[in-house]
Amino acid sequence: MSKKVLVPVADGTEELEAIAIIDCLRRMGADVTIASVQKLQIITSRKVKITADCLLSDCKADTYDLIALPGGMPGAEHLRDCADLVEMLKKQKEAGRFYAAICASPAVVLEHHGLLAGKKATCYPAMSDKLKNKEAAGQRVVVDGNCITSQGAGTAMEFSLKLVEVLYGVEKSKELAKTMVVD
Repeated sequence: MSKKVLVPVADGTEELEAIAIIDCLRRMGADVTIASVQKLQIITSRKVKITADCLLSDCKADTYDLIALPGGMPGAEHLRDCADLVEMLKKQKEAGRFYAAICASPAVVLEHHGLLAGKKATCYPAMSDKLKNKEAAGQRVVVDGNCITSQGAGTAMEFSLKLVEVLYGVEKSKELAKTMVVD
């Protein structure tokens, strides 16, 4: 059965992180929805245009195995300010389903909305002062229960492979890493 994944995006999203997440999970056969919190076509942090599959408001009633937030600024701020996304993330956490964030998003979105309470997490190093629990802030990728976080663009592939691992298992993640010449 295909896993259902939501990747929210906004103007200022870090494109490398978003594409790594989308690419790796689609290679595994996941049903990945790219949903914009603003308009269908966004301009990423490095001025790359990405066209979302839909607006986030169109999929807020759906259930996902994973919601994975790319970082980037001001993209993370736009994600933080989207009430529908915050509601979805809170429901995701409460239901014990996976939610993940990389770069600025762990600090700017998850911590801001209390979604890291009781969790170890990491984020972009220059933002680690925003994390209440800094115990794991220096790690590249952190998994704490149903929450996965990572540091930034340089850890995007490692983070994406970890998302594959939590959804599909260690062996599938290793196979994908090998086919992508990551390992």
